[in-house]
Amino acid sequence: MTGVPLNIDWQQILLHLFNFTILFGALYILLYKPVKDFMAGREAHYAEIDSRAKQALADAESDKETYAAKVRAFDEEAREEKAKMRADIEAERGRRLSDAKSEADKIIKDANEIAEKKKGDIVSAAQKEIREMITDAMDKLSEGQTESEVFDKFLDAAEGKNK
Repeated sequence: MTGVPLNIDWQQILLHLFNFTILFGALYILLYKPVKDFMAGREAHYAEIDSRAKQALADAESDKETYAAKVRAFDEEAREEKAKMRADIEAERGRRLSDAKSEADKIIKDANEIAEKKKGDIVSAAQKEIREMITDAMDKLSEGQTESEVFDKFLDAAEGKNK
């Protein structure tokens, strides 16, 4: 090998370079590209999962706000319904109290009328009994006596009972 300084064989260098290129190309095709594709797919998969999670979180926040608004509306509606019921109960209580008072007044009026009637009946019965007693007393006293004598005896008998 004459003419080659430092004992360098260019043919061997080119052959090693060619082998290195083939090895690099084979490794690139067999290992690097599949691993790179796998990593890109995995990155896309996780990006998609992250995107879906963010969308789900945004949807959940939106649903949370919607439900919070519905709860507030329901609470307001419940307060209004409660106030309406209280007003209805107050009105019903007032109406029933008024009805009870008018019924009590009617019962008292009827009771007074019945009492007045019974009082009148009792007074009439007492007057009738008094008349009968007076008539009986007069009949007993008048047996064979004049009217003035009977009247005097009646008055004497009445005064004797009072003494």
